[in-house]
Order: sequence, then structure tokens, then C-alpha cells
Amino acid sequence: MEQLTSLDFSIIVGYLVLTLLIGLFFSKRASQNVGEFFLSGRKLPWWIAGTGMVATTFAADTPLAVTGLVAKHGIAGNWLWWTFVSGGMLTVFFFARLWRRANILTDLEFIELRYSGKPAQFLRGFKALYFGLFINAVIIGWVNLAMYKIIRILLPELNPEITIVACVMLTTLYSGLSGLWGVTITDMVQFVISMTGCIILAVLALQAPEITQAGGITNALPEWMFNFFPSITANPSAEGSGGTLELTFAAFAAFAFIQWWASWYPGSEPGGGGYIAQRMMSAKDEKHSLLATLWFIIAHYCLRPWPWIIVGLASLVLFPDLPADQKEDGFVYVMQSLLPPGLKGLLIAAFLAAYMSTLSTHLNWGTSYLVNDFYKRFIKTEASSAHYVTISKMFTACVAVFSLFITFFVLETITGAWEFIIQCGAGTGFVLILRWYWWRLNAWSEIVSMIAPFAAYAWIVLYTDITFPGSIYLIVLFTIATTLLVTYATPPTDEKQLQTFYSVTRVGGFFWKKISDQMPDIVSDKGFFRLFLDWISGVILVYSILFGTGKIIFGEPMEAMIYYGAALLAGIFIYTDLSRRGWNQLS
Repeated sequence: MEQLTSLDFSIIVGYLVLTLLIGLFFSKRASQNVGEFFLSGRKLPWWIAGTGMVATTFAADTPLAVTGLVAKHGIAGNWLWWTFVSGGMLTVFFFARLWRRANILTDLEFIELRYSGKPAQFLRGFKALYFGLFINAVIIGWVNLAMYKIIRILLPELNPEITIVACVMLTTLYSGLSGLWGVTITDMVQFVISMTGCIILAVLALQAPEITQAGGITNALPEWMFNFFPSITANPSAEGSGGTLELTFAAFAAFAFIQWWASWYPGSEPGGGGYIAQRMMSAKDEKHSLLATLWFIIAHYCLRPWPWIIVGLASLVLFPDLPADQKEDGFVYVMQSLLPPGLKGLLIAAFLAAYMSTLSTHLNWGTSYLVNDFYKRFIKTEASSAHYVTISKMFTACVAVFSLFITFFVLETITGAWEFIIQCGAGTGFVLILRWYWWRLNAWSEIVSMIAPFAAYAWIVLYTDITFPGSIYLIVLFTIATTLLVTYATPPTDEKQLQTFYSVTRVGGFFWKKISDQMPDIVSDKGFFRLFLDWISGVILVYSILFGTGKIIFGEPMEAMIYYGAALLAGIFIYTDLSRRGWNQLS
């Protein structure tokens, strides 16, 4: 392998120094109070807040994962994550403005705004530790391991363990100094570097001699690899046999109509949540919160994937003999083989940017849970702003150290447990969505919605032969039924708490009529039917831009114009409708 040149190292070091300088620049502002540290003072414009969301979900392992899907099932393999568009657009139109309007510091603070009593206290404290420390450390661990693989292939002269520790320490330093201010601004820089690097790599991949001599990428690979849609069939081919993604109708329905709203998944929480909610709450106002989330969904699904998909396709031509379990590494091997000095350093900086963006956001977000929803809520309830900022910096370091421990000493032993947790998120979305729009749900409803999927999944695994998609239908039905049973068997949230929640959020809707009738002076949101039309239009907008861009790339301009025409009509409808009802209140 050709070693990195001094130019490559200069670019990489220059990027690392820039991130540290940004952290130092914002350190004074972030030290004012926890609102500045965790929410940037609620002053972020939509384009910064939204780009921060995109950068965070662009982790070092994401291009590799897409490469693996493309290698196995062609472009259609991406439907395994493209189906989450519907959930993302639901967040845009139904929840973005509500998260900003709630005026809370974390999405876990919502629990005691919405519910009352000891169950609400327990739920908030448990989630703070469970998600803020343990689940967060596992997510960071996966990101660390992906970067470990990239370093091992591209930088064999470096010790990958030491390099990972150094990157985590640097990220912890600027995250701890500058809070969300530094994290968000570096996210902007990191996203530009990451996308620029991936686009350059995609262009170079298409110009590789092996591809140009074959007459282009579409002639170098089988036709089925360029199918944009999965095949719906009664008898799918055996797993791992290759070919366009084949799904039974039940499996496709599970992905397209059930999973996106029913299952909890980091970064794609039904109704918004986690670091996505954090960025919505950091926006200037409700208008900027909605626009930030809309930009995030468009960029996440329409802008980012195509360079990865192109490189993934090219890797199959350039490295056809890679074993099946190493196909996703093809992205890194394309970088290694095609990039000249300087550009190789830029691409490594791009991967570092993607990695550090995700890492810094998770450090800040996890710390916000531990400080605001555990330490400040249950340990030291009265202290100065300076004290909580200092504790926040200490907890940021603690989360980083714990995540390194998970990465190097535990993660390989809990891989099955992590997959188990993901599969057992089915059904919780029912409560995460309806807790905003139905007064009768209480803290016990949410607690049970977290427990029931685990119980259902355990029963299916231990006592039946049921597999996906049948399993997800059963888990979701069991979770919803159990949640409703417990909801009606337990006392509702205290009425004064419900009135407070309603007055703050003005959520409106038929299922709040019991409370809204008692508060005639509160002007709530109206026009839910129009929001559903906005949601459907948003879904059409994203898929049309996504597929139209693909058609342009693969030389089918007429079909691209049809998709872009649909996107234009959907965009006009959304803009007209939101303008008519007022950008800020949407009422």
C-alpha cells in the first residue's frame, strides 16, 4: 500500500486543529449556563440545526453499511432504511413545533411535563441512566469500532487502539469546552468536508479504468443492481443469494407501514426524540424547528446516499473477489486504490469528520440526560449555573471513558444483546406518538410500552418458530394491547398536570377535548387534516427527489424530470399550506 504523504497528514492535522479551535472559541459562551451548554441558548437558525442532525447521523460506519447493502441487493437494498422517510416526515409536521414550544431542556424532561407522580419520576430517572449512559455508550462503541476498521485498512502504520483513544479525547475536549455551540458549528464544517470527500470519491470511482473500459457503471454490472425498488414476491430467494431485494408482501408491509412508527431506533424515534429533539429544541423558534427537521430529512435521504451508492457499486467492479462478509469494506478499498496524495488525506479527514460529529453529539446529548434528568433532578436540585456547567463537563469526560471501556472490553460480548434491544423496540412508538395527542395515556403506559416488547420477543424466541415479519406484527399488537389495558387499569395523569401540559404545548385535537373544554381561553393548533396532507406531500417530496437524482446520475433525464415534477408540486403544496396557516403557530 502507498503510504500517506506529508500533504495528506497536513490536511488531517489541519482539520483536527480547526475543530479544537472552534471548541476553544465557543467555550466562554457555553459556560454561561446549561441552556447554552446543551441547547446553544435556543438560538440556532434552521440551516445550522438541521445540518447538525444530518452530520450526526452521518457516522463513519454509514457509507460502509450502505456499500454492504448495495453489494448484496443492489440499490434496492437501501429500502431497509429508506422506509423510515414516513416517520421522519411525521416528526417534521406533527412534532417539530411542539418540541420547540414545550420549552424544555431535554426530551426526558417532557416526561414530568406530561405525566405526574412517582411513576413519572421513576421513568425519567431510569431513562436518563439507561439511554444517557448505557445505550449511548453502546452506540458510541459501534461508531468507534467502525473507525477502528477504517484506520486499520487505511493507516496501518498507526496503532488503531491508540488512535481511537486520541480521537475520543480530542472530541471530548472540544465537546466539554464548548457544549452544543461547538458541537453544532463543527458539525457544519464536518458535514461539508464529509460530503465533499464522498462526492470526489464517487466521481473518481466512475472514472476508474475498469469502469470506463466497460462503457460505464451501468454496463459493468448486472441490470438488477440498478433497480430502485424491491421485488414483492411470494417466494423470496434464499438469504445471501444475491439479486434485487426480494420481500414478501407481509415483509414489505412491515417495513413500509409498521416499523417506521412502531419501533424505537436511535435517531429515528417515532415522534422525534434523543439528539434529534435536542436540535429541534435548540432552534430559534417553531418555524426554524420545523424547517431544520425538514432540511434534515431531505438531506439525510436525498443528498447523502448517492455518493455512497456509486462507490458501493464501483467497489463490486474494482474488487469483485472480496468475500461476502467483507463487501462493505469495499468502500475503504476504493479510497485506498484511487485517491492521489492530498485527496487521500481529505477523505480520511472526511471519515474523521463523520466519526467525530456523531461522537460529539452523543457525548453532549448523553450528558444532558445525566445532568438535567438525573443529577439535577434527583441528586443536587439547587445549585448555581456554574456548578451545573462544571458537572456537565465532568460527565462528558465520564461518558467518553465509559464508552471506551465498552468499545474495547465489552462490546463483542453484547452484540447479540444490542440486536435484541433493537428488535424489542417494536410497539413503543405507539406511546411515543400518542402521548402528545391523547390525554389518557399516563406514565405507566410508557413504562409498560418499554417492557411489553421484551416479553413478547422472549416468548416468540423461546416457544415458537415465528420469524420476521410475523414476529413484528405480534410484538406490536401485544405491546399496544397491553399498553391500553394498563392505561385504563391505572389512574390518569393528575388533571392539573394535564392542564399545564396543554397550556404550554397547545397541542389541540379531538383526544384532548376533555381538557380543552376546561380551558376555553387556550388557542390550540387546528387543521390536523391539512397536516396529514403536508405529511403525505413531504413523503412524496423526498422519494421524488431521491429517485429523480438517481435517474439523472444513471443517464435517464426524462424519468428524472417526472420525479422532479412530482417533487415540485409537493413542495409547492407544503409551502402554500404552511404559509396560509402561519409559519410560526401553524394554526
